[in-house]
Amino acid sequence: MTQKQRQIIYGVLATAVVVMFAFGGYLVYRQQDNGKETTEKNASAPAAEAVETPAPVPTKDPHLGQVRSTMTGQWIDEKIENQRAFAVMINNIEYAFKNQMGTSKADIVYEALAEGGITRMMAVYQDVSGVKKIGSVRSARHYYVQFAAEWDAVFCHFGHTKYAVSKMKKLKTENVSGLSGIGPVAYARTNTLVAPHNVFTSGSMLRKGAKKLGYSLKKKGTRAAHFSFYEQDTEPASDKKAKNITIPFSNYSTCRMKYDSKNKKYLKYEYGQKHMDQYYKKQLSFKNVIIQLVDESNIDRNGYQTMKLTNNSGKGYYFTDGKQTAITWERREKGNTMEYRDSSGNVLAINPGKTYIAVYPQSRKKLIQVKG
Repeated sequence: MTQKQRQIIYGVLATAVVVMFAFGGYLVYRQQDNGKETTEKNASAPAAEAVETPAPVPTKDPHLGQVRSTMTGQWIDEKIENQRAFAVMINNIEYAFKNQMGTSKADIVYEALAEGGITRMMAVYQDVSGVKKIGSVRSARHYYVQFAAEWDAVFCHFGHTKYAVSKMKKLKTENVSGLSGIGPVAYARTNTLVAPHNVFTSGSMLRKGAKKLGYSLKKKGTRAAHFSFYEQDTEPASDKKAKNITIPFSNYSTCRMKYDSKNKKYLKYEYGQKHMDQYYKKQLSFKNVIIQLVDESNIDRNGYQTMKLTNNSGKGYYFTDGKQTAITWERREKGNTMEYRDSSGNVLAINPGKTYIAVYPQSRKKLIQVKG
């Protein structure tokens, strides 16, 4: 074989090798490309990761199991609202005034003339059970029997007039009398004060006495409307300021209310002193003050008072948040209904809180002093 033939054969072989390598590279590329295409086109998209939505947390009702009190308009336990109220006659002559106890725990306080220029008070408790000391307790008057009936309250007293006894019989008042057989159960005298100003009681004693007499400790019926309540503190739309209120029941007894702008309450004074609850060491204070003007007179030679409340109406004043507004009132003996109304004739809306009611002689209206 010649040199030239060898060169030709070597050239052909080299060309073949180059072609083979090129073709092999092409095949590898196609396989890779096909694999990539298959992967991209045929592979399923990754499944979306499941995200758990947290269950909504229910907002806790802050007043669950509570209702608005018919006495104060504040939120209280429903069981307390369904309890029977207790109304207790409180001695308020100056000697007893200095030793009063449990009055700061009352939800409603009435004050009116009794006789001889002295006043007597009636403390109304929506929940008397926790009050450790109440007194001193004194005798009943017939108009206080009416006030107690308006609240469907067990009426508690130590002594009475014949007019009070007559009214209790007429209204079928369930009462705990210290002069009855239940007296030693419901009341006790202290030897640190002179009689008859030394009779005291407690919430548990009164409830025990009422239970022994067979009285229901749950509300028997509906309470008189008296007033409605704003949901929150509402200042009256009045231009009459009332920071200091003077209520002169007589030359002997004068009630004064001074507005505490910080706590938005009226602080009570009498006999020129702070009106204190000596057991709980608190001055009596009220969110609402009502002066109910009534026709008042002596009922007999003893000087006992009477007031024209039965099936009657009249005028008065309402004070709250340092403001004064004019009101009217109407009472009906049937059903013991009692309503205070605003100048438009609607049931009076008052602020949530405790209320003081001065049942005051119409004849002494001009002696009331209100200062801004």
